[in-house]
Amino acid sequence: MKIVILDSVPLTVGDISFDVLGKFGSVEIYESTNADEVLSRIEHADIVLTNKVPLGKREFEHAKDLKYVGVLATGYNIVDIDEARKHSVTVTNIPTYGTASVAQFAFALLLELCHHVQRHSDEVLAGEWGKSGRWCFWNYPQIELLGKTIGIIGYGRIGQKSGELAKAFGMNVLMYDNFPKKELEDGKSHYVDLDELFRSSDVIFLHCPLTKETEKIINSENIRKMKDGVLIVNNSRGPLVDEEALADALCSGKVGGAALDVVSSEPIQDDSPLFRAKNILITPHISWASYESRKRLFDIAVGNIEAFLTGRSVNVVS
Repeated sequence: MKIVILDSVPLTVGDISFDVLGKFGSVEIYESTNADEVLSRIEHADIVLTNKVPLGKREFEHAKDLKYVGVLATGYNIVDIDEARKHSVTVTNIPTYGTASVAQFAFALLLELCHHVQRHSDEVLAGEWGKSGRWCFWNYPQIELLGKTIGIIGYGRIGQKSGELAKAFGMNVLMYDNFPKKELEDGKSHYVDLDELFRSSDVIFLHCPLTKETEKIINSENIRKMKDGVLIVNNSRGPLVDEEALADALCSGKVGGAALDVVSSEPIQDDSPLFRAKNILITPHISWASYESRKRLFDIAVGNIEAFLTGRSVNVVS
């Protein structure tokens, strides 16, 4: 049994061992794999693990021994599922592993918008507090969340976790989801339509999947419906945001601040309109990257392989 991992980075930076895979067979690990290298690396593989390396018609036709593909992520659009079925290849994903980390990171982004902790620390270390001669010094406004309204677009596992955190801060929660669960409503949270969410929210979190309906859901038309000074946090999928429209709204002050852990093209391009925006934070797609989250992902991946090899496959998407 030959197992090939096509892109071990960023799943591990040396802090997670793949040794356990040895019990299933021989293991070849590549930090990354480009399009020209894929065919030779998977040629004799029985099992392939991939995070972002695409596998399509060409790859499935070439890998005659391939029986199983494990996607090391929740989204599996990098794999041509129809081709996998045609070649009798089982494909699995990791449906839930980073819920707590992603929700926690969303609030890290929001709290940075509210308090500019890093910027204030940088100014202190640069000597600005000492120069001011004041016992209390700030150059950026401070925002309290108590009593404010957060609108969460996408109220699945991550949205629900963010809703719990929001209520712990004393916020009112507006939920939008294509499949509402009325039992999740209480005195501090209830479902609304999108227009009501845009009109009434002081803060908007994006926790929805990327679909034809949600692509560029943050656009100039919907931004016009929002409160002046609204804060927007997106650590779901970059294309949920029309980046040109968001940059314009940030520069005009219509949107008071935005924090993004994802952008439409990753890594971010030099000509991105976001670079001209005011009051914006951008982090490099790391909401999921806590050690605990990555270890959980790998443990589930190992369990997926074990289940497949014993004839009781789980988390199958093909």
